[in-house]
Amino acid sequence: MTPPRYPRNLQGHGAHPPNANWPGGANIAVQFVLNYEEGGENNVLHGDAASEAFLVDVIGAVPWPGKRHWNVESMYEYGARAGFWRLHRLFTGRNLPVTVYGVATALQRSPEQLRAMLDANWEIASHGLKWIDYRDHDIEHERRDLHAAIKLHTEVVGTRPTGWYCGRTSINTVDLASEEGGFTYVSDTYDDDLPYYREHFGSPQLIIPYSLATNDMRFTTPSGFANGEECFQLLKDSFDVLYAEGEAGSPKMLSLGLHCRLVGMPGRFAGLQRFVDYIMSKDKVWIATRLDIAEHWIKTNPYLKPEIVPSELPLDDFTQLFGSVFEHSEWVAERAWKREMGPVHDTAIGLHALLCQVFRSATADERLAVLNAHPDLAGKLAAARRLTAASTEEQSSAGLDALTDAERDSFEARNAAYTAKFGFPFIIAVRDNTKAAILAAFETRLAHDRDTELATACRQVERIAELRLKAIIPE
Repeated sequence: MTPPRYPRNLQGHGAHPPNANWPGGANIAVQFVLNYEEGGENNVLHGDAASEAFLVDVIGAVPWPGKRHWNVESMYEYGARAGFWRLHRLFTGRNLPVTVYGVATALQRSPEQLRAMLDANWEIASHGLKWIDYRDHDIEHERRDLHAAIKLHTEVVGTRPTGWYCGRTSINTVDLASEEGGFTYVSDTYDDDLPYYREHFGSPQLIIPYSLATNDMRFTTPSGFANGEECFQLLKDSFDVLYAEGEAGSPKMLSLGLHCRLVGMPGRFAGLQRFVDYIMSKDKVWIATRLDIAEHWIKTNPYLKPEIVPSELPLDDFTQLFGSVFEHSEWVAERAWKREMGPVHDTAIGLHALLCQVFRSATADERLAVLNAHPDLAGKLAAARRLTAASTEEQSSAGLDALTDAERDSFEARNAAYTAKFGFPFIIAVRDNTKAAILAAFETRLAHDRDTELATACRQVERIAELRLKAIIPE
């Protein structure tokens, strides 16, 4: 039985993310998202248990069970009646693409705004059936709402949504959207500056992460924006950092989250307007919809299924593949498999860290047994061709399989002296060294005391394991 696996992916693209190759050699892809929620928020008129209290300018707002909240309702109505049109004029006036996260019931209640979105050729992605919190909903309720959102969206907009962002999610939201199978991308994550693929039940789902940092919701949070200038400065700083990274050869994506009732207010709007003017003055900026980004990513960075996924292997397969990483010490792999494993252990670096943790936590006698499992360099086992395949390849890489008689005598003498002094064989990561460097290391390490040399030998065992893993698990 497989032990529980840790599902969170803290690895991501790692130190060397893929090149986004944005169109035109752009240093950055900028994406404006207009969250259209007005008319889809919590309201007893919509069959909800209480009034809305999220992302409004009512200080200390709380839901009112069983009651309408007139002030909150009118703030949402400002977004539909005034804020939307202000934002619409900004983006259409500059002919800029926009992605709308449209709550299906909100779009249904706003036919003029929807017509304006369609006439502007904006992408309209799904923002769920209603603008409600799903954290306490059971999975079947959420699944029904997801399918109802797609159905209503298709009826109202005329086409089904190909992008999904719920926002007020449960732990099941991304899985449910992936299982539905019709979304080109899902955006209910905040974990990267680039798209990536997430497997669910063996099928890849493209994820285009969103951001709550570069989001006008911070106008309503205690640590957020006090005015449009503060918003502009954070957006500008975010853009400048990512633009510089792109200029250095690692292009990224910047997502801006907007709400009609928030940044649609005149004083706040001024900061957004300055930011739009700022980025339009720059070269090598690709302003795109999220669907544009998704389609580009799928084309230029298609999904490649990993050849080996260590955390998903059964015990027998895992030990067969990794049991020899620590020389003749399959128990290291067995114990690692029984520990917490997850996506971070599916790379050579990640799995090496786990195997080393097992090795370091073993008893002194167990670690010594691992050392003693290693053969002498250019010793009798090598001469008799009785080394493991890994050891044979390693020793041949430094030419230890083609020694002169004098060189062989020199190695044998040093092996004997080392083993006599320390009680275990001389161990060194041969692939990191030349024949001359190995002989020099013999002399240096023979001068060590036993504790120092034991620690050195253990580090070399770990280095050998790392090199073996890199040969098994592709980068």
